[in-house]
Amino acid sequence: MRNWRHRGWNAESKQGIKPVVNLPLIILDWFAARGWHPRRHQLEMLDAAAEGRHALLVAATGAGKTLAGFLPSLHDLIADPSDGLHTLYISPLKALATDVRRNLLIPIEEMGLPIRVEARTGDTPSDRKARQRVKPPHILLTTPESLSLLLSHEDSVHMFATLKRVIVDEVHAFANGKRGDLLSLSLARLKTLAPDMQRVALSATVADPDDYRAWLAPYGDMDQVRLVEGEAAAEPDLTILLPEGRVPWAGHSGQHAIPQLIDEIGRNKITLIFCNTRFLAEFIFQKLWDANEAKFPIGIHHGSLSVEARRKVEGAMAEGKLRALVCTASLDLGVDWGNVDCVIQMGAPKGSSRLLQRIGRSNHRMDEPSKAILVPGNRFEYLEAQAAFDAVAEGVRDGETFRPGSYDVLAQHVMGIACAGPFTEGELLAEVQSALPYSGIDAATFARVIA
Repeated sequence: MRNWRHRGWNAESKQGIKPVVNLPLIILDWFAARGWHPRRHQLEMLDAAAEGRHALLVAATGAGKTLAGFLPSLHDLIADPSDGLHTLYISPLKALATDVRRNLLIPIEEMGLPIRVEARTGDTPSDRKARQRVKPPHILLTTPESLSLLLSHEDSVHMFATLKRVIVDEVHAFANGKRGDLLSLSLARLKTLAPDMQRVALSATVADPDDYRAWLAPYGDMDQVRLVEGEAAAEPDLTILLPEGRVPWAGHSGQHAIPQLIDEIGRNKITLIFCNTRFLAEFIFQKLWDANEAKFPIGIHHGSLSVEARRKVEGAMAEGKLRALVCTASLDLGVDWGNVDCVIQMGAPKGSSRLLQRIGRSNHRMDEPSKAILVPGNRFEYLEAQAAFDAVAEGVRDGETFRPGSYDVLAQHVMGIACAGPFTEGELLAEVQSALPYSGIDAATFARVIA
């Protein structure tokens, strides 16, 4: 470690590559204090930034993807401190944006860096939102919808003028849907406001990286996007729960397994129990409490709960005060609670990629296997669970295909741009065409959208 500090870390001797840029001493000291060293893919993300290229990072859960995405930003802000917005982080979930802020502040505070990090979502108070437009933080964490609203303000031109980097986390979760259409249009607008802005996308489960490189790149030119792949992770410890009695023919709740779930909660430090719907989450939560003779502290989390209730549960999980948490898709992307040592999926997992995301919430370290248990609700779901189990074992990933962008999303975007200020139809059409989902739109169709 002492040699790294005095000479700069020699990545070539450690990992077989020669870095374009060296990490600042203060970051190397922080890695060393934790007994860590930068991983190869983290250094490659630094290289891509130094080369001025966009980048797609595909790496296993627990491989430090989020830190890899932010390392170039920390490097820039240490080497050349600025007072404006430098980095925009886009998350598919409000809970993930909040969690990333908490985890990003840890190294920033431990290194004593004067870097301001804030979140902006539907949960953010209105007075803070107003202040952020006038005096934005160095790093702003938000969602596609909140970014779209930000771009509709008159002062967006000044707010984003200093923007250097956009990080799209869990890109597979929304790139090929309407939220991806909205974000691609926002990225096109940001390029107009900040022409030198670099685009970065992060994911653990993409079926075809080239599709996502094309979506990320201006004008769909995937050669502008460097593909960075992480090291292979430990194979997950995945099992399908066989009930003590018989698997029922009907029903989707999996309530027949409640006694076994209580036993699993007792065997593990923290168990995350995923349900496919909010109703099922409430139902399973109540059934667990009815059978909770040991009085394990069990919580619930889904999007219909109040902000205060969600924040309280998230804080309790982060502090290790819960033994189990029943949740929906509100927590299945990227949330990093290192003490979770078992994930239980109630009902069919609805695909291998989604299952892998949820498995990754357990034992959030790539060098150790994640433990997960599938609980089919009936005999037919058992077959679906087995299919997902086999796909994970064989490394098969599923995902929706990309398609042309939706016109209703485009109309919404045009309205937002009009709110921000006047525009020229031809110039806005060229900007919209630089977003891959709308690259095929012609002038006549665009005129109808405006009309």
